[in-house]
Amino acid sequence: MLTLASREQYTTLLDADTLKIPDDRPAIIYLETNQAPVIVTRSALRRRIHQEAASLVNLGLHPDDLVIIAHTQSLESIYAFWGALAMGAIPSMFPTLTDKLDPDVYMKSMGELVRLSDAAAVLTTDEFAPVLRPLVTAPVFESARLATSSSSSLFVACQPNAANIAFLQHSSGTTGLQKGVALSHAAVLNQIAAYSDAIALREDDVVVSWLPLYHDMGLIAGFILPLVQGVPLVMMSPFDWVSHPALLLRAIHDYAGTLCWLPNFAYNHCAHRIRRRDSQGLSLATMRLFINCSEPVHNSSHQLFLERFRENGVRPEMLGVSYAMAENTFAVTQTTPHCAARVEVIDGKELELNRYAKAANIDAPAAQERVSCGPPITGTELRIMDDSGNIVHDRHVGEIAIRSAYLLSGYYRRPDLQPFDGKGWFLTGDMGFLSDGELFIVGRRKDLIINAGKNVYPADIEMVINQVSGVRAGRTVVFGVADEREGTELLAAVAEVLTEDEAERRAIGRAIRLEVARQTSVTLSYVHLVGPKWLLKTSSGKIARGANRDKWRRETMTIP
Repeated sequence: MLTLASREQYTTLLDADTLKIPDDRPAIIYLETNQAPVIVTRSALRRRIHQEAASLVNLGLHPDDLVIIAHTQSLESIYAFWGALAMGAIPSMFPTLTDKLDPDVYMKSMGELVRLSDAAAVLTTDEFAPVLRPLVTAPVFESARLATSSSSSLFVACQPNAANIAFLQHSSGTTGLQKGVALSHAAVLNQIAAYSDAIALREDDVVVSWLPLYHDMGLIAGFILPLVQGVPLVMMSPFDWVSHPALLLRAIHDYAGTLCWLPNFAYNHCAHRIRRRDSQGLSLATMRLFINCSEPVHNSSHQLFLERFRENGVRPEMLGVSYAMAENTFAVTQTTPHCAARVEVIDGKELELNRYAKAANIDAPAAQERVSCGPPITGTELRIMDDSGNIVHDRHVGEIAIRSAYLLSGYYRRPDLQPFDGKGWFLTGDMGFLSDGELFIVGRRKDLIINAGKNVYPADIEMVINQVSGVRAGRTVVFGVADEREGTELLAAVAEVLTEDEAERRAIGRAIRLEVARQTSVTLSYVHLVGPKWLLKTSSGKIARGANRDKWRRETMTIP
């Protein structure tokens, strides 16, 4: 296996253990509801990758060409990704258009990205190809075309340099389609070696994942890491999982899963949506780690998950946390395996007024729980900076800066975006603090609202609103609205509710205002209640704060 000690034995991702030793051991077990599992052995995976690579060559693609893969997540998209790697191209996974994305924004962004990045080809489904073809400058190849261009001739894999770009990830924004994070083979292998040590990866581990491959958590932790390391990967479609979340528990039970990465909302989704009859008799006792990352971690979500699935074998020490981002390949920090993530209680008023995480009692007014993301993984330096670029002491909140051997080479064909300062530090845009060597996340720098001199982090207010009866948990967004007359930012909240009764909506609105005032030191100036599917999301599934603020402005008209 690839470890920090064996790192020199690996030059590129094509040296992956799964590909180096092709045999009958399972590489991927792909699950779908009401379908028999599809088991892809290492030998079968290698054959399919070479077939896909030969098809891409026959279609006229060359090494270093950018290949965009916009599939509905399936084995086909997996073969396309590794096939592109094998023939030396630069693959990039993309989301397909869903009802969670604005179709006009998606199409415009896709066309703009293809143009800016000079993509050589877009691979997509037979159904989506005719829609996409008129909107992009690159050739669009559907699944049927790829199949007919397959070659039975022996394919000789490309041998790229370790410093060459291996693939692109796309960092999240309003659409998530604008900034291509270019990662070298060396950076990815460095990350996998260090992160595998951080989670104490073993040869008998089994990774179980439903995560989308266009997001760093799914692409690295739930896809590339297990295939490089030669541990079995049990996969399912994210769309299938959202509709049938018990699939995850069944997969862990059936295949003795040990590792699973989840965003925070997934803990709530599983606890609320999995019926007891669907989890009865399923054992999760084989799990070593459920790892929460990609968004603020809520201790309440962990406790909800723990209580709901305790009878299935979930224990506190299984609930780990990682702070991760595409620009660092994946993990920046990781909590210690076999230890429950540390939880600190801090004074919310002190945080708002002085950006200081003062310890508090849980029953104190404005007390907040913050969950540790753990210490930096080996090879990652981390510092907290104030607004002037000075390093701050423990428990003082500032912007997180990192420096590592896992960072991006740059933003692909975007010379206007310079990610580093003069000393190789990457400013993440996230706000947090250090306590005894462990990182705690507070929120996004760009989302910070200055309200009457107080530092307000929208995620804290959203968490309060999500607890109000009648509000759909996880379907709330809070943002600042500049008010020239008051010389400050006012707070606005948009929350999704199911009821259409006006009296009930007014009651929910009043409850939201009262609860925010009770639990925090701020007041909501605007509360806008909406129905299902109003809120816009990024391609990675997060609520798009800026896009929803703009939509709110358009709809409210008379409000500034």
